Amino acid sequence: MVGRPAPGPARVTTAAPAPGPSAPAAPGFSPKKLALPVYRDPTGQTFTTVQGKDFDTMPLVTVREMLQYSPGVSFKQGNGPRDIVISIRGSSARNGFGVRNIVMLEDGFSVTQPDGLSRTDLTDPHAYAGVDVYRGPSSALFGNFANGGAINFRTRTGAEIDGVQVGSEFGSYGYLNNFTAIGKRVGNVDIAIFASDVRGDGWTLHNRYDTQTVNATARWQVTPDDLLTFKFIHNQLYGDLSARLSLNQYYLNPYQGGCYALTQAGGTTPLGYLARSLCGSASVPLFGLNGTGGPSYQTTASLAGFNRNDRRDVLGLRWEHNFDANTVWRTQAIYDDKNIIQPTGSTAALQDEPAVNASTDITQLGSLMGFEARHFAGLYFNRTRYTSYTNNTLPVGNGASGAIQAKQNAMMQNLGARGREEVALSKDVTMVLGLASEMTKIAAIQDQYTYVNTPASANFGRIATWQGVTVNKTYWNFGPEASVTWRALPELLTHFRASSGYGTPNPGQLFVNQQGQPGANTDLKTQRNIGFDIGFDWRPDETLLLSLTGFHEWYQNEQLTQSPGAGLLNYTFNAPGSAHRGVEALADWRPIEGWRVMANYSYNNQIFTSFTELLGTSGATGRTGSFDRAGYKIPNVAPHTATGRLGYDQPHGDFKGVGAFVEYVYQSSYFLDNGNVLTMPGYGLVNANVHFDRDIEGSLLKNFALYFEVRNIFDRNWIASANNIQNTVALVNGVVVQNGYAQLAQNGTGSIYAGNPRLFQGGVKFKF
Repeated sequence: MVGRPAPGPARVTTAAPAPGPSAPAAPGFSPKKLALPVYRDPTGQTFTTVQGKDFDTMPLVTVREMLQYSPGVSFKQGNGPRDIVISIRGSSARNGFGVRNIVMLEDGFSVTQPDGLSRTDLTDPHAYAGVDVYRGPSSALFGNFANGGAINFRTRTGAEIDGVQVGSEFGSYGYLNNFTAIGKRVGNVDIAIFASDVRGDGWTLHNRYDTQTVNATARWQVTPDDLLTFKFIHNQLYGDLSARLSLNQYYLNPYQGGCYALTQAGGTTPLGYLARSLCGSASVPLFGLNGTGGPSYQTTASLAGFNRNDRRDVLGLRWEHNFDANTVWRTQAIYDDKNIIQPTGSTAALQDEPAVNASTDITQLGSLMGFEARHFAGLYFNRTRYTSYTNNTLPVGNGASGAIQAKQNAMMQNLGARGREEVALSKDVTMVLGLASEMTKIAAIQDQYTYVNTPASANFGRIATWQGVTVNKTYWNFGPEASVTWRALPELLTHFRASSGYGTPNPGQLFVNQQGQPGANTDLKTQRNIGFDIGFDWRPDETLLLSLTGFHEWYQNEQLTQSPGAGLLNYTFNAPGSAHRGVEALADWRPIEGWRVMANYSYNNQIFTSFTELLGTSGATGRTGSFDRAGYKIPNVAPHTATGRLGYDQPHGDFKGVGAFVEYVYQSSYFLDNGNVLTMPGYGLVNANVHFDRDIEGSLLKNFALYFEVRNIFDRNWIASANNIQNTVALVNGVVVQNGYAQLAQNGTGSIYAGNPRLFQGGVKFKF
């Protein structure tokens, strides 16, 4: 399941001859690793590969089902059925949707746009042969936004598919996924095509979804020294979106039953208070005109029709050329277009974001000062330019929008160079030095509008105010890295790593103010982190792998995102100093033929070391107070996460292919606010699976698989997603004081989605 990756498809790279038994290759210098690109399994990196074949006999709704078996990785639900917020060492845990602070790739092609945002909507886990997880600061190899690391999804080749596979999964709450994979290698051409159609109703009110995905990869060995790789991804998503809840609303009505509409009676009346306590909502201008003095309407997600209607297309081409047996040149280009229509709260976002991404690099196997070495150097460039609109949402309709609230024209580009030296100091020790240097430029302008929104006015509907906010910034960043990998014993591989990461702001973060409205936030700074890893992989034999890594990272100007309230936009700010430290452990054990234990555990202890937060009260007597957060826990990072599975598959006889497993997923409680007032409850979920998977000889049907699973067997209520919330304050005897648990639990809205109750899912697959 985990450990070092299996060899990929045939490549043009020619490795040096394998050393004889008396001279084992230094770490990172085996022919198997040298045949792979440098990024695939970088020596010294804290790294895990999750193999897709270990999940062939279970329903796969999102990539979480696979990635939760890598230590250091945690998850929360984003805005949509497959929009999983992936976090490595807490890196993206404060994000409300998508993935930030992690660079994501597919088959080596970047699917992180130049503004640093990745989304997992386009990733159907049935398409993948494996997933590589790079943990810790990794900007030396992956550039901007790799503060937490990187993830590379690897699709199956045509040779691995070798025919046609069709499958269907179905289950509770209307879940249905029909998918097919077609692949073949003929001569010098390898083609693999995957397509799926997924839909469901969701377990929360107003959460229906419908998404289609196509993922195709073609490899053409044009000459013995030239390989072309084509990549195409298409995803079309429509998903209804429910409102996020406060903690009290979650406890009282986690799945938002009956929340079709709200009485407009004030929250101080019994009926109004009850409705607001049970249902998520958003306050929107009644006539779609933002301004002062006009009427507002308290609407629900169902009544207003909050939804996402998104399209994503990625087209890539890579050329790999051998100059000689030990030198390969790789050049690739990617076109990536994201088109969104998202009335998700009090505002609707409309945007088309085309982007280009190009890179070129050379890898050479040679020597350095008499030691065997692998040299790597490359250049890269990516750029996006887009226009986005923020409109007011109307209180009734299928995501209908009113007047424009803000218009943003933005350009962001990254230009960088990177180099890397891997040097075999002895047959047991390898040293790595790496460095990236990068320039990021953001040029953007946002126009903001308010309107005369009182119907009695003769100027009703006209623009009342206009404000322009401009940004023209250039950021320079450097990301060094150094590591030593030591094979202390034949079965024990240790690594010591010092690394760094950086992540610049993106244009969207610069134009949302602390009130959750379009406005200036142009002082946001680049976040930087440096860290140390020390760990080992111990494999005494083929039946057991144990891995343990400890890490300590220091952040400067860490970017934190939080919600100021229901229906408002999340805003981002810098915490001047913070520290992340923890432990990651993994075990993969086959004690007896047919039996298997897979488990991993992560400990995260993250605190502010230098951060004073300014919070103010409203009204004519409003005052501002300062709160020192040094020593406080960074919100939305669970200290303890763990996943474990005990399974059995009959290896022989008439019942070969019959199997079952039981799985346990645990997450401890954590804080949701900078003041460490509001605690989110932890959870422990039990899942169980039975399956049958049999190869068939001498038949048109090559393989048949049937599986059934119960998730959350004990029907526990649990929180699948919680956005950071802003602490609130009050003026007491002229002093600004922080509100307590009761106020935050009731009024800290716009935060929580409930996880799935007990549900049943099954599937069937045929391979021809």
